[in-house]
Amino acid sequence: MVLKTDNPAESLLSEPNKGLAQTFERKRLEYKDSSAVFFQESGDFSKQFAHVYSVRLAELRTVLSELVSVKWQKLKITRLADLEKLEHRRCIVIGTLFKHQQWKPSILRELSDEHQLTHQVSRENYCSEDDQAFLEDEMLRVKLVGSCVDIKNIITGVVCAVIGHEKEDGTFLVENFYFPGHIPKSPASYSASQGKLLFISGLDMTTGDNLQLNLLNEWICGMIGDPNSQNKVSSIVRVIIAGNSVRSSAMAHHSKGHMEGRAQDIMFAKEVSDSTKRLDEFLKTIVECCSVTLMPGQHDPTNVMIPQRVLHPCLLPITSRHKNFRGGSNPWIGKVGSRVVMGSSGQPIKDIMKVSGVTSVTALEWLERTLEWRHLCPTAPDTLPSFPYCEKDSFIMNVSPDVYFMGNANKFETKLVTGIENQKTRLVCIPRFYQTKTVILVDMESLDVQPISFGAKL
Repeated sequence: MVLKTDNPAESLLSEPNKGLAQTFERKRLEYKDSSAVFFQESGDFSKQFAHVYSVRLAELRTVLSELVSVKWQKLKITRLADLEKLEHRRCIVIGTLFKHQQWKPSILRELSDEHQLTHQVSRENYCSEDDQAFLEDEMLRVKLVGSCVDIKNIITGVVCAVIGHEKEDGTFLVENFYFPGHIPKSPASYSASQGKLLFISGLDMTTGDNLQLNLLNEWICGMIGDPNSQNKVSSIVRVIIAGNSVRSSAMAHHSKGHMEGRAQDIMFAKEVSDSTKRLDEFLKTIVECCSVTLMPGQHDPTNVMIPQRVLHPCLLPITSRHKNFRGGSNPWIGKVGSRVVMGSSGQPIKDIMKVSGVTSVTALEWLERTLEWRHLCPTAPDTLPSFPYCEKDSFIMNVSPDVYFMGNANKFETKLVTGIENQKTRLVCIPRFYQTKTVILVDMESLDVQPISFGAKL
């Protein structure tokens, strides 16, 4: 285990204390799970997905109208249907971005391919040279053109204000884009809570890396290290596990016959069962001494559509009975002490990267942009499967997070973002543990971040 520290005296391999054993009490803070906002509507899947974009645009249009009215007082805010009345004069149009991409997933294409018995290829990049950018509202859609329209940075589902004018050919020449921006903090003042949050992601119990998992388990429980290190570990008030704890990849299923496919299904089911038992064994020791929130991930045994529900208690019969254990949804919003913590197990950001195709923009930068867009999952339901909301888009951010994270990242990244009103948000990309053997500590008072690696370099 490698603990990033400048003090050599804090080595976990230091000489055992010859004096009396010291006792450190685990700090505890008030905890509130606010993820119920994602599941307020009934399970009615008969609604069309167009309702999602309508309610998203209606809510964020109100926010943008107030912001752009102050910034561009002399420009008129208009709808796409009224562009002809302006006779090509400069104006502001508020709508939802849409990028036409021939390679993005399509249910019609999938059904067609299935009937033709062709193998379906999962793409890591939906982009092509024929992609086109549009802005749409409840009635119309207009093509966006101009030097500032970078097709790579156009993400379907993002609501924004566009400044420019309509051209003779019916396209819209864009001069600038304007997004909702960071959410203002509540005017009520508060004192930051003391303690630390531990973020883990991608445990993947199918890998069988017992040494690193045992080290992590014992470290959280304060069973290794000198008294100084154990005292620091006792300040961890909650462990947040962000997805893919059971497994981190889908089954590679290429059916070559009924019997072979059935055998693969049986082997896959047994692997999931065994991994779930190992996860229960891993967590049962931790919850005895520390509070834990467990989020599902893309490949965990729960629903595929976003938001993903908590793992069923029957999957973790020992851990789920403990008072320190709480199941979390994906995405998840909670309040630990006075700090608002928000994030996902990684699917929203990874899907944005597929839609964009830009390799130079990191996951951390996309995470920051979703904060600017005020939306957790902008590509849902276009390329990211989600529930068909029809009354309210629950993925719109209505509270400013103090810690905003994504799980299952390729590498550890972090940044402290400051908004216009000096509101601060700590962004964290949590790396996959089964690959990097790294977990992340966040100080709740200062929002400082410390990566801790168990036998591997960052």
